[in-house]
Amino acid sequence: MAKKTEIKLSGIIIARDEEKMIGEAIKSLNFADEIIVADSGSKDRTLEKVSKTQRLKDSKIRTIRLKAEELNFSYFRSQGLKEAKGEWIFYLDADERVTKELAMEIKEAIRGSEFSGYKIRRVNYYLGKKWPKEEKLERLFRKDRLSGWYGKVHESPKYEGQLGELKNNIVHYTHRDLSKMVEKTIKWSEIEARVRYDAGHPRISWWRFPKLMFGQFWEYYVNQGGYKAGTVGLIESMYQVYSIFITYARLWEMQREERN
Repeated sequence: MAKKTEIKLSGIIIARDEEKMIGEAIKSLNFADEIIVADSGSKDRTLEKVSKTQRLKDSKIRTIRLKAEELNFSYFRSQGLKEAKGEWIFYLDADERVTKELAMEIKEAIRGSEFSGYKIRRVNYYLGKKWPKEEKLERLFRKDRLSGWYGKVHESPKYEGQLGELKNNIVHYTHRDLSKMVEKTIKWSEIEARVRYDAGHPRISWWRFPKLMFGQFWEYYVNQGGYKAGTVGLIESMYQVYSIFITYARLWEMQREERN
């Protein structure tokens, strides 16, 4: 009788309508013992691309189809966690890539770690240009220390214990073209506005808009060093201003409808 292969690391990719990006995301996760693609209702050729990759690679790639009426990344990540068989869980988005250096570091870190998980650096590329500021995200966990995720829009993990920090990074190819950027904002702004509305956000007055918009521009263009990225830095910073404006305009609209 063949010995059952131990699954040390499960890689989970959250995807929806990512036919152009999913193949390379899977390829960069090839170091994992199993790869789970958690698809949340793709209408393009994402699932077809995954099936093609499964045939070219091996049976360690699995697909789970999530039924969700709205975007909820906490739900998506928690469902992926339930399906995973590995001792360790690593999350990746379809528009992200694991560098070879990070893959080696992850394999070394999980061999005998005293931590419950790790924070991982992420380098963002906006419109093909590297953004000056890096992020640190919670993406790698022992499965028995991670109970789930919370937060509909900006999800956070629920875990026990302490996190370490890895040196190498994920590469994130986000905001690849203006059309998709605007489409994403229209979609997500309603969810973000609803979260604020349900939390009892104070009434939106006219003066709050310029305050929020100026603050957002300052954060991206100055604090995060967007000015170092040239024209792309200005475009991205102005886009973030637009994004915050749409979100709070939607919130204002919800509050106005309540009064009526």
